[in-house]
Amino acid sequence: MIKSYLNFLYKSKNEHGVHSPFVFDLVTKCFYDKTKYPEYGILKKYRKSLLDDSDSIEVTDFGSGSKIFKSNKRKVAQIAKVAGISTKRAELLFRIVRYFKPNEILEIGTSLGLATSAIALGNINSKIRSLEGCQSTIAIAKGQTQLQNLNNIDFVNTKFEDYLINFQWNKEHLDLIYFDGNHSKKATLDYFEFLLPTITNNSVWIFDDIHWNTEMEQAWESIKNHPKVTATIDTFQWGIVFFRAEQAKENFVIRI
Repeated sequence: MIKSYLNFLYKSKNEHGVHSPFVFDLVTKCFYDKTKYPEYGILKKYRKSLLDDSDSIEVTDFGSGSKIFKSNKRKVAQIAKVAGISTKRAELLFRIVRYFKPNEILEIGTSLGLATSAIALGNINSKIRSLEGCQSTIAIAKGQTQLQNLNNIDFVNTKFEDYLINFQWNKEHLDLIYFDGNHSKKATLDYFEFLLPTITNNSVWIFDDIHWNTEMEQAWESIKNHPKVTATIDTFQWGIVFFRAEQAKENFVIRI
């Protein structure tokens, strides 16, 4: 990962190296937006409540093929610290949703709901479907978002592969998808293919941890080269994908 990050720094640019008007506006008006939104306080309070939670819960993780990878007890605070989205990333995710104003949203991987809250606060008029295989973590996420009066989220306790394989995606249009469920090459590319029927010209897909390991970097390269993908943005932590027909095919590497 250190080698990948050094390579990212070498290739990355800020807004001055971006010549696409669409991406330039996104970088300057969203990525680099320094406004202190009141919603940031809600996200920080939520994160702090999780980091202060010393309770232990039964956590189940699923590997590829919906097989149980491991099941054990972990403290909520430890899960929030290790697996939860950082404050900086939660605020960026909020801004991205606020900027694009997507109506139909899918999140793959609820965990404790930190990212879910950021998405919901970004557009309170959106409809969000959030998938999570672990019953214990999704219960915490559901309870926390209810305390925040976020009523635009449909939490689905399911194995990702089962849900994505069986759902009739050709009847759905999704404006934004946040992929944070299974950081393996096969699962990532399978999810990508399952969900392609949902794209519109304005769809935005965000892939978490694209430099997590060699497999994820290979998956990211495959996604960038897909014929339906036009512009992509590598922020190191995330890979952001666009399908805009009017956009010249180009891969951007942007420092956040």
